[in-house]
Amino acid sequence: MAYDPPPSLSLSTTVCLSGAATIALQAYPVVPKSVIESKESMENGQGEIVGSDAEWNKVRLMRAFVEREDPASKDVDDLMLRRFLRARDLDIEKASNMFLKYLKWRRAALPNGSMSDLEIPNQLAEKKMFMQGIDKKGRRIGVVFGAKHRAYSRDLEEFKRFVVYVLEKLCASTPTGQEKFIAIADLKGWGLSNCDIRAYLAALDILQNNYPERLAKAFLIHVPSVFMTAWKIVYPFIDKNTKKKFIFVENKNLKATLLQDIEESQLPDIYGGKLPLVPIQDA
Repeated sequence: MAYDPPPSLSLSTTVCLSGAATIALQAYPVVPKSVIESKESMENGQGEIVGSDAEWNKVRLMRAFVEREDPASKDVDDLMLRRFLRARDLDIEKASNMFLKYLKWRRAALPNGSMSDLEIPNQLAEKKMFMQGIDKKGRRIGVVFGAKHRAYSRDLEEFKRFVVYVLEKLCASTPTGQEKFIAIADLKGWGLSNCDIRAYLAALDILQNNYPERLAKAFLIHVPSVFMTAWKIVYPFIDKNTKKKFIFVENKNLKATLLQDIEESQLPDIYGGKLPLVPIQDA
């Protein structure tokens, strides 16, 4: 039987957070070899894995606690735990609560461990999401076309599954030594028929609560003025760590801005680069 974590945690009922230091330091006296190798790759300019000793110590404290609450925690690596810690500003209690909720969500959202193309046929048929290439830091690049989203005919539950499918694909294709991906949201031709606040908020919720610290940057390009009305509605729901990752790009500076992060050989050809777009289901 699957174990369901408690709905919330508090220091009054989980004093082991303060006492877990001895347990955690005995169980995890050193940073795992896989993490050390990843840290070395960062020192060679290939990734973004390095963290402070204090940060890794908090990861060990968090692991000691969440493994007691949900045995499934043993299957995740320290990098995942650290992403949840960073999403909650290194607050062990808040990060642990967030992570345990994530495990429960994942069991429900991905009971088979993955999402099949057959579960999202209508979303894939819109051909709005592509994935190819890496940026200068080795982060996978995803491209989404907002004007291809048909708000009037979408099924919200299928759309949520599509968001999970996309995020799983992006994360699974992330090169060794890297944890994040970047997104290009092309809004050329976006209009009121594409406006879908409920879908945007659902996607945001999935990203922020279940894939924290995975998004490195999101370039919003070809942004029409009408889109800003929707943006003003969605913006208050974006957490402070995510808000700074959205970058609005002026049309006149489009290629130059993208080339700051992406080599021309890795940039999609429709933006002056060399790579053709690849539908995410084929990537």
